[in-house]
Amino acid sequence: MLIIGRLTSDAVVKQLKNEKQVVNFSVAENHYYKPKGGEGVQTTTYYNCSYWISTAIAARLTKGALVEIVGRVTPNAWIDLKGEAKASINVHADTIKIHSTGNSKTVVNEKGSLQPAAGLTEPVDDLPF
Repeated sequence: MLIIGRLTSDAVVKQLKNEKQVVNFSVAENHYYKPKGGEGVQTTTYYNCSYWISTAIAARLTKGALVEIVGRVTPNAWIDLKGEAKASINVHADTIKIHSTGNSKTVVNEKGSLQPAAGLTEPVDDLPF
């Protein structure tokens, strides 16, 4: 499945018990349609994504970045502690294309390590999610 959307927060690298690492992030995809004779409606779908191939991309997956994800979609359903039914859509990403960068106070230098971005003194948080 192909998903194009914006990251809702910075990606997080998690270390698993078996020494494997995974990059976890969430993507919001907006949909707009106009029913016949009605007003336009905008809906947003959220996807929880995981990327197992390399953790190096995590530094570039920052809140607000526009990304194109290709991967396998799996649904997840459960009952919470209050007895309410909950559900989420999970994507196991095979390919990630970054179309634009997000709002971040850090950048990757030529050695691959993170450093503060020049000229940023306060976070820019004007995204609707």
